[in-house]
Amino acid sequence: PRPGLVPCDTGGMAEKRTRMSGFARREQLVAVGRSLFAEKGFGATSVEEIAARAKVSKPVIYEHFGGKEGLYAVIVDREVQALIFSLQSSLESSERPRLIDYIERNTDGFRVLVRDAPSDRTAGSFSSIMGDVAMRVEHIIAAQFKRSNFNTTWSPLYAQMLVGLIAQVGQWWLDDRRMKKDEVAA
Repeated sequence: PRPGLVPCDTGGMAEKRTRMSGFARREQLVAVGRSLFAEKGFGATSVEEIAARAKVSKPVIYEHFGGKEGLYAVIVDREVQALIFSLQSSLESSERPRLIDYIERNTDGFRVLVRDAPSDRTAGSFSSIMGDVAMRVEHIIAAQFKRSNFNTTWSPLYAQMLVGLIAQVGQWWLDDRRMKKDEVAA
């Protein structure tokens, strides 16, 4: 028989399965879910689709995340952390901010953040996710303002503007790549 195939109970051959560790399976499900949520959105993605693409049964997803909402929450949390880290690095760098690099490297993750989100308030929405990101970068902007002798009471407004700008421009650029990345970043 071909490598990777083993005899099965039905008299034929079947693919040999390698058992993943719990951590590896969880990471696989996060990657599959991230891709599907970016491609189709939260509402249009089903647990069945996630399971099929990951080649697992639906109960595996429920075991690791409690359902689609739990998986989505983990993905959003990771993406928010990555975006905040990128914002912080860009704001604290003496070089020109390269947030467009974050968007290009994390296209699926960025799409998850700016796409439709669950309508359930506890699971989040676009405005609450972006509002959370803005609140988390407020202190970074306030510190920059303080170093530059600007009024720090303006930092919440600037945080909202920065995050809104990134969300809108980034989403537009992902869909319409006529402008070069360096032009958009400038």
